[in-house]
Amino acid sequence: MHEASIATAILTMVEQALKNESPPPQVSRLVIEYGALAGVELRALEFSLSALQLGTVLEGASIEYQEQSGQAWCFTCDKTVAIYSRLDSCPDCAGTRLQATGGTEVTVKELFVKE
Repeated sequence: MHEASIATAILTMVEQALKNESPPPQVSRLVIEYGALAGVELRALEFSLSALQLGTVLEGASIEYQEQSGQAWCFTCDKTVAIYSRLDSCPDCAGTRLQATGGTEVTVKELFVKE
């Protein structure tokens, strides 16, 4: 389950972003964006982050998850197209030679702290 390592990396990044604040503020809201092609099981990521929240700057924070569609370059019709799975064929020409070009990332999109 690589979602646990993703959750740990998110927590580490948030803590690093807030490390110079004294005292460290508590996060009130966190928005995470993940691509449809990132290979992330949302429920596993939610579980992992909720397990890590206790006793950290994320304790009590609301966490919002936003899925972004995937993008791929179709070698058959030479276009960038939206796909939702690495198994999809091109929606324009039905070609199967696609290279993922977007929607493969997991990012912290927004971070709000309590005042």
